[in-house]
Amino acid sequence: MKYRKKPIVVEAMQLNRNFAEVICKWIGRNNIASYNLGEFNEDSCYIYIKTPEGPMLAKEGDYIIKGIKGEFYPCKPDIFEATYEKVNE
Repeated sequence: MKYRKKPIVVEAMQLNRNFAEVICKWIGRNNIASYNLGEFNEDSCYIYIKTPEGPMLAKEGDYIIKGIKGEFYPCKPDIFEATYEKVNE
């Protein structure tokens, strides 16, 4: 059998050090396990996000997606771009 993903609209932001604080506020501090927004190490910008499956690492360039139940999770750019397309509102 084959299945098609239901067409749903999700909110997402791409993690980079310029928008890291905005993303942290959007996710909510209670959904973040740990983070480095580039202030301690110029080569490193990451967030560990608390997900239903456990903490997941989002590195700079990854997308953060808000799921249909309000949960957040990271997604690699190539997977995101193959799965989602921008919606004009």
